[in-house]
Amino acid sequence: MLKHRGFPSRLPSTDYQFTIRRGNPKGATKLVARERYRDRSAADRRADAGFLGALIAHFGEEEFERGNLDAGRLSWLLGREVVAVGKLDATSYEQLFRVDMAKAEASFPELFASDAVEEDWPEDWDDEFPEDED
Repeated sequence: MLKHRGFPSRLPSTDYQFTIRRGNPKGATKLVARERYRDRSAADRRADAGFLGALIAHFGEEEFERGNLDAGRLSWLLGREVVAVGKLDATSYEQLFRVDMAKAEASFPELFASDAVEEDWPEDWDDEFPEDED
Protein backbone atom coordinates (compact mmCIF):
# COMPACT_ATOMS: atom_id res chain seq x y z
CA MET A 1 0.00 0.00 0.00
CA LEU A 2 1.39 3.35 -1.08
CA LYS A 3 1.55 5.98 1.67
CA HIS A 4 1.03 9.50 0.37
CA ARG A 5 3.73 11.47 2.20
CA GLY A 6 2.76 15.06 2.86
CA PHE A 7 -0.98 14.39 2.51
CA PRO A 8 -2.93 15.55 5.59
CA SER A 9 -4.00 12.73 7.89
CA ARG A 10 -7.26 14.43 8.89
CA LEU A 11 -9.23 17.64 8.71
CA PRO A 12 -7.55 20.03 11.17
CA SER A 13 -9.25 20.31 14.57
CA THR A 14 -11.66 17.44 13.83
CA ASP A 15 -11.81 13.65 13.91
CA TYR A 16 -12.56 13.39 10.17
CA GLN A 17 -9.74 11.17 8.93
CA PHE A 18 -8.27 11.45 5.43
CA THR A 19 -5.69 8.63 5.52
CA ILE A 20 -5.18 5.29 7.19
CA ARG A 21 -1.98 4.27 8.93
CA ARG A 22 -1.69 0.71 7.66
CA GLY A 23 -3.37 -1.54 5.15
CA ASN A 24 -5.95 -4.12 6.14
CA PRO A 25 -4.39 -7.60 5.96
CA LYS A 26 -7.74 -8.96 4.72
CA GLY A 27 -7.74 -6.50 1.80
CA ALA A 28 -8.71 -2.93 1.13
CA THR A 29 -12.10 -1.66 2.27
CA LYS A 30 -14.49 -1.65 -0.66
CA LEU A 31 -15.23 1.74 -2.19
CA VAL A 32 -18.94 2.48 -2.70
CA ALA A 33 -20.18 5.70 -4.30
CA ARG A 34 -22.29 7.32 -1.58
CA GLU A 35 -25.22 9.64 -2.23
CA ARG A 36 -24.78 13.12 -0.77
CA TYR A 37 -28.16 14.45 0.30
CA ARG A 38 -28.91 18.13 0.93
CA ASP A 39 -29.57 17.53 4.63
CA ARG A 40 -25.99 16.41 5.44
CA SER A 41 -24.48 18.22 8.37
CA ALA A 42 -22.29 21.25 7.86
CA ALA A 43 -19.37 19.37 9.42
CA ASP A 44 -19.73 16.55 6.87
CA ARG A 45 -19.79 19.07 4.02
CA ARG A 46 -16.66 20.77 5.42
CA ALA A 47 -14.94 17.38 5.60
CA ASP A 48 -15.83 16.67 1.96
CA ALA A 49 -14.54 20.09 0.92
CA GLY A 50 -11.41 19.66 3.02
CA PHE A 51 -10.63 16.25 1.56
CA LEU A 52 -11.24 17.40 -2.01
CA GLY A 53 -9.15 20.51 -1.39
CA ALA A 54 -6.33 18.35 -0.09
CA LEU A 55 -6.58 16.07 -3.16
CA ILE A 56 -6.42 19.08 -5.47
CA ALA A 57 -3.54 20.69 -3.56
CA HIS A 58 -1.57 17.42 -3.44
CA PHE A 59 -2.31 15.86 -6.85
CA GLY A 60 -3.94 18.56 -9.00
CA GLU A 61 -5.23 17.07 -12.24
CA GLU A 62 -2.70 14.22 -12.20
CA GLU A 63 -3.65 10.58 -11.68
CA PHE A 64 -3.06 9.22 -8.20
CA GLU A 65 -3.11 5.83 -6.53
CA ARG A 66 -5.65 5.07 -3.80
CA GLY A 67 -2.93 3.93 -1.42
CA ASN A 68 -3.60 4.97 2.17
CA LEU A 69 -6.48 7.36 1.39
CA ASP A 70 -9.47 6.68 3.64
CA ALA A 71 -12.13 4.58 1.87
CA GLY A 72 -15.05 6.23 3.65
CA ARG A 73 -13.96 9.76 2.82
CA LEU A 74 -13.08 8.80 -0.79
CA SER A 75 -16.48 7.13 -1.23
CA TRP A 76 -18.31 10.44 -0.66
CA LEU A 77 -16.59 11.89 -3.76
CA LEU A 78 -16.37 8.73 -5.88
CA GLY A 79 -18.04 8.88 -9.27
CA ARG A 80 -18.49 12.64 -9.15
CA GLU A 81 -15.48 14.77 -8.23
CA VAL A 82 -13.12 11.79 -8.06
CA VAL A 83 -13.27 9.31 -10.94
CA ALA A 84 -11.51 6.01 -11.54
CA VAL A 85 -8.91 5.78 -14.27
CA GLY A 86 -9.93 2.72 -16.27
CA LYS A 87 -12.15 0.05 -14.77
CA LEU A 88 -12.85 0.51 -11.06
CA ASP A 89 -11.42 -2.17 -8.75
CA ALA A 90 -13.18 -1.13 -5.56
CA THR A 91 -11.00 -3.31 -3.31
CA SER A 92 -7.52 -2.42 -4.60
CA TYR A 93 -5.02 -0.13 -2.93
CA GLU A 94 -3.40 0.26 -6.39
CA GLN A 95 -6.52 1.67 -8.12
CA LEU A 96 -5.79 4.90 -9.98
CA PHE A 97 -8.05 7.96 -9.68
CA ARG A 98 -8.07 11.55 -10.85
CA VAL A 99 -9.98 14.66 -9.80
CA ASP A 100 -12.57 15.83 -12.33
CA MET A 101 -11.89 19.55 -11.98
CA ALA A 102 -15.06 20.66 -13.79
CA LYS A 103 -17.30 18.67 -11.45
CA ALA A 104 -15.21 19.65 -8.43
CA GLU A 105 -15.61 23.34 -9.25
CA ALA A 106 -19.35 22.92 -9.82
CA SER A 107 -19.84 21.10 -6.50
CA PHE A 108 -17.38 23.06 -4.36
CA PRO A 109 -16.96 26.53 -5.90
CA GLU A 110 -15.53 27.88 -2.65
CA LEU A 111 -12.37 25.83 -3.26
CA PHE A 112 -11.72 27.65 -6.52
CA ALA A 113 -12.52 31.19 -5.44
CA SER A 114 -9.35 33.33 -5.74
CA ASP A 115 -6.81 30.52 -5.23
CA ALA A 116 -8.58 29.27 -2.09
CA VAL A 117 -6.89 25.87 -2.37
CA GLU A 118 -3.47 27.38 -1.79
CA GLU A 119 -4.51 30.04 0.72
CA ASP A 120 -6.73 28.00 3.04
CA TRP A 121 -4.57 24.92 3.61
CA PRO A 122 -1.78 25.25 6.16
CA GLU A 123 1.69 24.25 5.03
CA ASP A 124 2.44 22.49 8.34
CA TRP A 125 -0.10 19.65 8.11
CA ASP A 126 2.70 17.15 8.71
CA ASP A 127 3.67 18.71 12.04
CA GLU A 128 1.25 16.36 13.77
CA PHE A 129 3.50 13.36 12.94
CA PRO A 130 7.05 14.67 12.50
CA GLU A 131 9.48 12.52 10.51
CA ASP A 132 11.93 10.39 12.48
CA GLU A 133 15.25 12.15 12.86
CA ASP A 134 18.30 9.91 12.86
